Amino acid sequence: MNSIYEGAVKEDGRGPTVWDTFSHTSGKIIDNTNADVAVDQYHLYREDIDRMKDMGMDAYRFSVAWSRIFPNGTGEINQAGVDHYNNLINALLAKGYDVGLQAPGRCSILNRLFCRAGNSATEPYIVAHNVLLAHGNAADIYRKKYQARVSVLVHSCAARTRFIMLINIVGQLRSLGDIVATQRAQDFQLGWFLDPVMFGDYPSSMRSRVGGRLPRFSKSEAALVKGSVDFVGINHYTTFYASNDTLNIIGGLLNDSLADSGAITLPFAIGKPTPDKLMNVLPLLFNVPACRLCKINYVTLQANSIWLYIVPHGMRSLMNYIKLKYENPPVIITENGMDDPNNLLIPIKDALKDQKRIKYHNDYLTNLLAAIKEDGCNVKGYFVWSLLDNWEWAAGYTSRFGLYFVDYNDKLKRYPKDSVQWFKKFLASS
Repeated sequence: MNSIYEGAVKEDGRGPTVWDTFSHTSGKIIDNTNADVAVDQYHLYREDIDRMKDMGMDAYRFSVAWSRIFPNGTGEINQAGVDHYNNLINALLAKGYDVGLQAPGRCSILNRLFCRAGNSATEPYIVAHNVLLAHGNAADIYRKKYQARVSVLVHSCAARTRFIMLINIVGQLRSLGDIVATQRAQDFQLGWFLDPVMFGDYPSSMRSRVGGRLPRFSKSEAALVKGSVDFVGINHYTTFYASNDTLNIIGGLLNDSLADSGAITLPFAIGKPTPDKLMNVLPLLFNVPACRLCKINYVTLQANSIWLYIVPHGMRSLMNYIKLKYENPPVIITENGMDDPNNLLIPIKDALKDQKRIKYHNDYLTNLLAAIKEDGCNVKGYFVWSLLDNWEWAAGYTSRFGLYFVDYNDKLKRYPKDSVQWFKKFLASS
């Protein structure tokens, strides 16, 4: 998150990152921009904290750019980087806040059409495994050495989407194979990271389908990773439809985890809905919520991003899935939001009228409330993505997720959209 907000990539001893290199490579970012400046929160964080305080927000989630702390990736600490985050935290405390196809561009899909180097069949599993081990070690060190002095919550963040059982990719009535494939799709996304920290190993579907390419935890590593979270952080935006890849369509095109899952996942529905008799079998097969918790609406709106369809009931369904599969752990929604296009032809005064975003948050929060109040899901917090429009990774400045409009042509001035007033009233009434 720091890369798309902070900017100041060459200030105060910050070292280069894979995204710095990637974004400066021709053709990698849609609008050929980079995050050298982003929205300059490195310098403007005090004003942005004032904006949050004015809205009535009671928490702020930020990331540490480790390239500021360890410019060379290891070795000596860069004190200027430490000082910056101390200043940011102090500014938050002063306002009543307590602390709380991407780079590096390696792949082997489509016969290396997009990448010159990399192995999509092995490297993602190795990287994820090392991330989990690093997380487990960091949590262990914190709990043993620092928890008595500094109280923080340790968490693992996962899941941008929610897969649900709806549509056969070839337009036929759904089969049991599609339902099984949907569980695999969830395993290869959410379960990939959450199963190890909850159960000490990867999902059985990953073990059986990936085989020797999936690293194994030793007994001591499994014990280190299992239980290494105090809560589960969920980044949720949309719902994808999944079906069994009976024709090996994905496997024939890709050579990665999507192909390994044996499931086709799309952000829109094709064909006819699942027969009621199959949907009624679902809770018995996988111990997941019955369909009364996931009322289906086949007409969905789309945000600016091609992957982001607006499916509010997916929020409730996902919370129930986590409740039942992982024994109802504490959950914080660490990201939830939608984007508008950065349309240069629209006057700023019109771009501030974001009724679609207001409805998005209203409907997703309504479903989240139902998950808590009616279904007993253990949800403890919610963070909007995003406070500000920002540099959105490979989309550059073409996508606007913010509650505040950032004028990229006029010194990055911030203007409140209508959703700011909506959230102010919402937070004041809660």
